[in-house]
Amino acid sequence: MAARKSKGGGSARKHSAAKGRTRSKTPTPSAAIESAIAGGERAARHALAFRAKQAQVRVRAEKELATRPRALRAAPPVIPARTRALLGPAPTAGILIAEGDSWFDYPMQDVLRILEDEYLYEVDSVAHKGDNVEDMAYSGGQFEEFSRHLEKLLRDNKVPKAILLSGGGNDIAGDEFAILLNHAASALPSVNEDVVRGVIDVRLRDAYAFIISGLTTIATKYLGRPLPIVTHGYDYPVPDGRGFFGGWWVLPGPWLQPGFRRKGYGDLDTNRKLIASLIDRFNAMVGALVARPEFAHVHYVDLRGTLVNGNGYKKYWDNELHPSKMGFHLVTEKFAKVVDAL
Repeated sequence: MAARKSKGGGSARKHSAAKGRTRSKTPTPSAAIESAIAGGERAARHALAFRAKQAQVRVRAEKELATRPRALRAAPPVIPARTRALLGPAPTAGILIAEGDSWFDYPMQDVLRILEDEYLYEVDSVAHKGDNVEDMAYSGGQFEEFSRHLEKLLRDNKVPKAILLSGGGNDIAGDEFAILLNHAASALPSVNEDVVRGVIDVRLRDAYAFIISGLTTIATKYLGRPLPIVTHGYDYPVPDGRGFFGGWWVLPGPWLQPGFRRKGYGDLDTNRKLIASLIDRFNAMVGALVARPEFAHVHYVDLRGTLVNGNGYKKYWDNELHPSKMGFHLVTEKFAKVVDAL
């Protein structure tokens, strides 16, 4: 019996050891970030290879254009004098190229519009409201689109002063927001630490590293150096149930209050503190990521405390996720200070 036990135990130990050798290990945070950076570089090189093929298409098109009768070629534009007078002179503080979410693409008011109209930056944007960070990182077309926009600027002899990057709010808010919370009736902490760590400290962190790496690779390919990248966290919103224009019918929002209600949280002050803790977590992740040595060209704008989230907050917040017109002006002022100093 003893011999059989020993044999069986030895076999079990061998099986366990073999199983242990084949089991994949969870990568360390540093290894995961390095893997995301490498993935971003590969995706950027793939986009650049596609653009190189398109460059050959352009060469053939340019040759064909040269053979057309002069009358069929594009004539120099004629801008009426009254229009020139309305637009005024064309001084510029520099060229910016932007990728992001609704903070860069919001009806009638957003960071990019104010940078153009009040700070005289020319902004070329591939931002789109509703995009989340994972869409921007892994959808496959974002780097190609960014490369194409950069090429157009360079053909006009315009070199961007910086790349602006905004994202993360849509990854936390919306339909998935409730999973970040434990139920109020449970004995657990309000915030589900395991889920928050997985969403913010792993998933969003790696997607951010992927995007920044890819944008850096593309800029370096075209210019021989990385362009400064300016990114940001978010300020503290108020989960009061307000969506875009109230969020009624098919209009977007609300994005936060439904998740709180689903998990049994009905007190606004309590919910305000809970969302603030998640915003702090997101800001800490972005700040730590861009502090890595390989991201020395990346600048982080901390927007916390820019907008009021206590009494009178509705003057600063248009709804649960987006600043008001005055709020966007205050946010843009902080962006402009960073960009001006580059």
